[in-house]
Amino acid sequence: MPKILVLGGTGKTGRRVAAGLRDQGLEPRVVSRSTPDRFDWADEATWAPVLRDISAVYVVDEGTDRLPEFTELAVKSGVQRLVLLAARVWQEMGADLTSEQTIEQSGVDWTILRPTWFNQNFTEDPLLADPVKQGEVRLPTGDGKEAFIDAQDIADVAIAALTQPGHAGKKYDLSGPRLLTWGDAVDEIARATGRKITYVPVDRQAYTDDLSERGYPPEYAEVIVALFDHIREHRSERLSDGVQQVLGREPRDFREYAKTIR
Repeated sequence: MPKILVLGGTGKTGRRVAAGLRDQGLEPRVVSRSTPDRFDWADEATWAPVLRDISAVYVVDEGTDRLPEFTELAVKSGVQRLVLLAARVWQEMGADLTSEQTIEQSGVDWTILRPTWFNQNFTEDPLLADPVKQGEVRLPTGDGKEAFIDAQDIADVAIAALTQPGHAGKKYDLSGPRLLTWGDAVDEIARATGRKITYVPVDRQAYTDDLSERGYPPEYAEVIVALFDHIREHRSERLSDGVQQVLGREPRDFREYAKTIR
């Protein structure tokens, strides 16, 4: 039975990957900065202990520049399979794909997952979750659409790539089953919860000011606004079939997710 390390084990996908592996009778080593077996990208002393006796790793791309060193150590430690959570948008925007290249050049079996924006960002990420709770979601996305994907679908694909044959050397673009504007998504949540939640379109400068008032640093705001520019410009309006390829079923619809919100 494989011994699997789950990085970002308390995050949106990591904790779902860990739960799914446990449901299969496996005992993953689940780590983050806050777990008893601590893992911190900035503290190399935490790497070797969590890699001991590990054969496969679920790697969350958190924008670290330490991935090459970690990957080299993982391979030297006996890891035989790496599954990287990246993002479809980075490829669409022509961004730096160093993380993907690092995994591809690791010398062991690898799989790369490229999802769209998560459904769960509306409830599990303060960027969107706080405005949803407050009843007004101000965004500079215009009428641009996104094929939101459920974090559980990402986790299910990751589990398959970590435990089953046939996924080595594959890159899977993952999306939900339909395109929605961000206003559509907010309306779905409002209907499902019976709450009054309003989507308010704003321009990029107004949104940048909003982020500043909420305490987000300028460098973070710059990245987020660029991502929303990409959506407003209709550059994310396509469906991907990675979930169907790996799991043999349709991905969960955003409406199913909205019904789970309390």
